[in-house]
Amino acid sequence: MQTAITGSTAAELAESVRDLLDRGELSAGDALPPVRALADHLGVNRNTVVAGYRQLAQAGVVVTQGRAGTRVADLRPAPEEGFASDSALRDVASNNPDPARLPDLTSALATLTRRPVLYGEPVVDRDLGEWASEWFADDLRTAGGPADFRLSVTSGAVDAVERLLSQSLTRDDAVALEVPCFLASIQTVRLGGYRAVGVPVDSEGMTPDGLRAALDQGVRAVVTTPRAQNPTGVGLSQRRSAQLREVLAEHPYVLVIEDDHFSLLSQQPYRSLVGPEHRRWALVRSVSKFLGPDSCVALVASDRDTAERLALRLRPGTTWVSHLLQRLAHAQLADPDVLAGIRQAGQHYAERNAAFAQLLTANGLETHPGEGLSLWVDCRAPAALTVARLMRRGWLARAGDEFALTAAPEVASRHVRLTVHQLDDDSQAALARDVVAAAAEARRSS
Repeated sequence: MQTAITGSTAAELAESVRDLLDRGELSAGDALPPVRALADHLGVNRNTVVAGYRQLAQAGVVVTQGRAGTRVADLRPAPEEGFASDSALRDVASNNPDPARLPDLTSALATLTRRPVLYGEPVVDRDLGEWASEWFADDLRTAGGPADFRLSVTSGAVDAVERLLSQSLTRDDAVALEVPCFLASIQTVRLGGYRAVGVPVDSEGMTPDGLRAALDQGVRAVVTTPRAQNPTGVGLSQRRSAQLREVLAEHPYVLVIEDDHFSLLSQQPYRSLVGPEHRRWALVRSVSKFLGPDSCVALVASDRDTAERLALRLRPGTTWVSHLLQRLAHAQLADPDVLAGIRQAGQHYAERNAAFAQLLTANGLETHPGEGLSLWVDCRAPAALTVARLMRRGWLARAGDEFALTAAPEVASRHVRLTVHQLDDDSQAALARDVVAAAAEARRSS
């Protein structure tokens, strides 16, 4: 490929790479030549190649991966959350909440005020803002986080993360993501043209060594999940929170985004990476898991500067969140009966996941339930093979390979993510037997 790229200027070099893509001589994932090697081949200054690659990166044509070099960007659709509407298989891959445990909107709709909202009014609806400010203040104080914050509202957690990154970063900036990683975070970073740097997650959260290594690579933002990490179900421990704060103490201006998506459903206290002196941070809480994915409301507490930058992208009349949706969310969150139902739903998810983990363990596949809407099961066998054999038994599951930041066949995942809270006892027992059998077959054939 080195000999196919031509040009004596940065613009000509970039255009040559585009032509190779158009002709199909380059494809997603292909590596471009090292800067020095291409410069020597073309007889140009190395800075010319650097500039050409930069033009391609800014256009989203290529992605730079530090010491791993520069590769053609992969623009194919990434895996997404949700149920498979066109599958005849029984879906245990969706990671959806139980529809029966989402609140009925009838009472809340009847309470909505008819006062119209006009251009120039505050973006955050007053009543929701007051309720959320108290909620955030209590949790931040208990967790020992920053005392001062500003409140914003976005159209869900993914929208919040995307806006927070875009107001702080430019293409090719490095972002630290958990490994394994939430599918939406992978897609957000990929489409934004940022460079993902993986930080391993263990039973207590992000590892301090992993975060330190990512910061050494120059990441400008960290996206993490303090509770019910997706897909592992891990929650941040008190010990790990202190360790990560110590690592971040030397990097107060790195933007830390905490996606606390499970918040009101969680059986664990909120713990944070963000210490009281950290300067750039945001805590994001969507209502999707307990009021429903179509609610399209997420609340964001952040430092003053981050909030002001975020506000530039949330202008009335263009990108604000409907006050009707905000009032509907507040009407439910201020209802004691709805809050009691949310607590019961959280207990239900925890109990059903724990029951299934016990079934797997009893059948010889030791599993710890973690927290969240799904379980992360170590099958002790290649996940892709296990999922394929589960399909033959009528189940649609999700292989752990889909949650990797980069494709690496030599380190294929052994984990499968399963959503089981919607299954009754008999169905859980049947699935547990099939998972154990499918994993055993996968081990024998691998």
